[in-house]
Amino acid sequence: MGFVGDTVESIRSMQIRQVLAQIISLGMIVTSALIIWKGLIVVTGSESPVVVVLSGSMEPGFKRGDILFLHMSKDPIRTGEIVVFNVDGREIPIVHRVIKVHERQDTKEVDILTKGDNNFGDDRLLYAQGQLWLQQHHIMGRAVGYLPHVGWVTIIMTEKPFIKYLLIGALGLLVITSKE
Repeated sequence: MGFVGDTVESIRSMQIRQVLAQIISLGMIVTSALIIWKGLIVVTGSESPVVVVLSGSMEPGFKRGDILFLHMSKDPIRTGEIVVFNVDGREIPIVHRVIKVHERQDTKEVDILTKGDNNFGDDRLLYAQGQLWLQQHHIMGRAVGYLPHVGWVTIIMTEKPFIKYLLIGALGLLVITSKE
């Protein structure tokens, strides 16, 4: 009959109670993942504690597909640190190095200028129109660690949505048809 036929037959032979138990189990897995994510947000102080490097602008230090772990402390940001920031009008955060920090004497606010290690110039062309510096509220976190290449899974699923839906469907089917 084949894999698909066996799977369909397995689902038909299940009792309603078994199907509901499997669906609840899947819901608990998803809920657990969300709780862990929210816990990481609280512990790290960063709105996104884990990010994937999406471009080659930070090579050779970080390559496309590396996963960065972020932390947002109250310590002042210093030149040389690698930060992840959001720019007004852009959805995707940017991972770059701080090249200049300027503290305003009157307000004690800090202006930050960034640059990708592999880029020719600073990031002023990436900032919102008319914006010359980043402020503290643009910074999502500082890179405190990384895992090389692991983020390729995310990149592939983003660039090829068909693979993402196929994987989600296969995992859902596996959970629902498992016998335990």
